[in-house]
Amino acid sequence: MNPTSDERPRATSSVLVINAGSSSVKYQLVDPAGGEAIASGIVEKIGSSEGSVSHKFEGTKTQRTVDVPDHGAALRVVLDLFSEIGPSLADANVVAVGHRVVQGGSLFSGPVVIDDAIVEDIRGLIPLAPLHNPGHVRGIEVARALFPDVPHVAVFDTAFFQTLPEAAYTYAIDADVAREHGVRRYGFHGTSHEYVSKEVARVLDRPLEDLNTIVLHLGNGASASAVRGGVAVETSMGLTPLEGLVMGTRSGDIDPAIVFHLHRNAGMSIDEIDDLLNKRSGILGLAGDNDFRTLHELVAAGHEGARLALDVYVHRLKKYIGSYLAVLGRVDVIAFTAGVGENDEIVRRLVMRGLTDLGIEIDEVVNDVRSPEARTISPEGTKIRVMIVPTNEELAIARQSLEIVGAQG
Repeated sequence: MNPTSDERPRATSSVLVINAGSSSVKYQLVDPAGGEAIASGIVEKIGSSEGSVSHKFEGTKTQRTVDVPDHGAALRVVLDLFSEIGPSLADANVVAVGHRVVQGGSLFSGPVVIDDAIVEDIRGLIPLAPLHNPGHVRGIEVARALFPDVPHVAVFDTAFFQTLPEAAYTYAIDADVAREHGVRRYGFHGTSHEYVSKEVARVLDRPLEDLNTIVLHLGNGASASAVRGGVAVETSMGLTPLEGLVMGTRSGDIDPAIVFHLHRNAGMSIDEIDDLLNKRSGILGLAGDNDFRTLHELVAAGHEGARLALDVYVHRLKKYIGSYLAVLGRVDVIAFTAGVGENDEIVRRLVMRGLTDLGIEIDEVVNDVRSPEARTISPEGTKIRVMIVPTNEELAIARQSLEIVGAQG
């Protein structure tokens, strides 16, 4: 971060985006103005003497086995790679470090510049996100120590969904219990949903406030949102990322009494049920594999579990699309995004099939074409436009970080 030579040319302002998990640190150096990822990478297996790091710069990927006993060691590995392989952080003119934080609770409706009080607020939300927020806190603390001369910004997955109406975020349980323990629907993947809904307006050259959009973020984790004029009014994930769509390893919506049934009749502990529903369910639980490429191969080979998994996945998506049509009243665009949404033409085709009477259909020839660009895959004149809009959460975090740093500067 500190220049070693005053003669080095200064680059356009960049933002270092960090996503610190419990055992990994993903990072990307982003040019917010141009939208390019200058460099990116991931450190995995933190806590191990045989961790791994992968660093991408100028089309070259460097992979190494490294000793990473903690998050501090992981971020020092990242700094060493920037110094050794590039790009130089000094020359990159890093003006902020943006941190992805999964759970912002009801405290945060937008990005914030991090100080000691903000760190404690994020720490206080750990009971709502015990798998994610502890890693975020450790990553923030270490990054602030390593990069003390630039502002750090927290960007929350939940922030975009703080606009949900009370009727949409409230669970129908005892109000006092819910209030005491923060039990409500928060939603997740908000950075992606916000980015994609804005990209739809940009690509179509339409005012954001004029568009009603259903965003389908379909990756290993999956979520849907209903966005009216750029404002989120409904989403599929709830108190945790477990609620909603069928996902790679998560069940999505289930009868809550299944938990009681498994505890009482199968003798499963709460932790075992937690593991079952989050890590051994969804596509993996039904088909034995959560890679959609493998899933389609299994379906083609006549694997009944894989066929059922795909049918359940598609059925759940159709249910959410139908409910969001009702919530919004008028829908202009359905946008597919994230790994499966952007790249799986079979899923898109099956989800859109049979919806012609609702004004929804796709051009199957156009749908089958792979492209990194945002594009329309519905026929001309269709009532509801269907699009593929690649998401870029790191760019969104970088731009939000730069915006709030500039606003406070």
